[in-house]
Amino acid sequence: MTKKERHIVALDIGSTKTCALIGELGDDGGVKFAALGAAESKGWRKGQIVNLDLAVSSIRRAVEEAETIVGVPVESALIGVAGTHVRGVNSRGGITVGGRPRDIQREDVRRAVEAARGIQLPEDREVLHVLPQEFFLDAQDNIRDAIGMVGQRLEANVHIVTACGSATQNIVTAVNRAGVRVDDTVLEPLASAEACLTQDERELGCCLLDIGGGTTELLAYSGGVVRHTAAIPVGGDHFTNDLAVGLRTPIDEAEKIKREQACAFRELLKDDFAIEIASVGDRPPRTVFARMLSDIVEPRAQELLMLVRDELRRGGVESSIPAGIILTGGGARLRGFCELTEKIFNLPARVAVPRGLSGMSEEDSQPEYATAVGLVLYGARTRRNAGTRPSGWVGKFKSMFAGAS
Repeated sequence: MTKKERHIVALDIGSTKTCALIGELGDDGGVKFAALGAAESKGWRKGQIVNLDLAVSSIRRAVEEAETIVGVPVESALIGVAGTHVRGVNSRGGITVGGRPRDIQREDVRRAVEAARGIQLPEDREVLHVLPQEFFLDAQDNIRDAIGMVGQRLEANVHIVTACGSATQNIVTAVNRAGVRVDDTVLEPLASAEACLTQDERELGCCLLDIGGGTTELLAYSGGVVRHTAAIPVGGDHFTNDLAVGLRTPIDEAEKIKREQACAFRELLKDDFAIEIASVGDRPPRTVFARMLSDIVEPRAQELLMLVRDELRRGGVESSIPAGIILTGGGARLRGFCELTEKIFNLPARVAVPRGLSGMSEEDSQPEYATAVGLVLYGARTRRNAGTRPSGWVGKFKSMFAGAS
């Protein structure tokens, strides 16, 4: 296997940043960090392209930066898909394997999952993932892996993730125009889970919140499998815009203030210290106080978390996440947000940094790179399990099934 063949490339194209991360498969099956290229995202809004040429330019810059580091051209990549157009639904279906009980084969499992997948979708929707949850064989229920068991009627519960076909195709088109072939499309929070969640958290039940610039992606696990997915149209950029409007300061200054000074949980503020900020236009700088920042940021943080709570209730999983809330994405770095999350949900919460790539520096091991790291790990696991890059929902199913078995 040549060095280029060992490379797995991930493209995380968000509303705020576009990054290209390259991992290298080792002989031992592990994955090593090789390069990271990043560029400011342009032409995006809430997970969808609004200006194709600008999006292509951002992708090209990120890819070229990564290529320069490794000295090998990037030909193909896995890409993340997210945004408010992504939806998840649970479904059940099954098959009769024969006139009498017999051993269940992998093909039987595939057919049962395909039967569960057979739901009516609007014309503009396409299936992104079919994620098996559990199987039912005659009188036995909650079976994780039915292969080799004996029975006559096999049913499957699955979680189906769908996306707007045109929105996904626009992303693929942008990547192709940047000179990169798309190997696979992966739900971004599913990728982030690869890099951020422990197996104990998945088994016990947890909720991953991937807080991006334009949206917050939600993924709920219980019993080791995905139970609910959703996207909430509030992200880190909303906090920045609130500060810009409330303080009458430029967007760039508001972003800097958010990162360095703002706190989403007022109870953490011990001193109401003064902060000098830039004004709009040619007006002189002004002085504001730390509590003013919290008065602006905390209500937006509460709104986001209440929307998360409503979504968990809608999905029927609010009481199934005792392992708590895991925060990742760039928005998770807002000071006080983790503590506010714990207070509102009365559950443990933590900010997760991506793990799983050896040789990754502390500077690069930040929540905003969780999706990119997860895409590389997802690609590595898919390649190990299948030996090739699978395409289509059947390939995705085989990969997920192999990973769970």
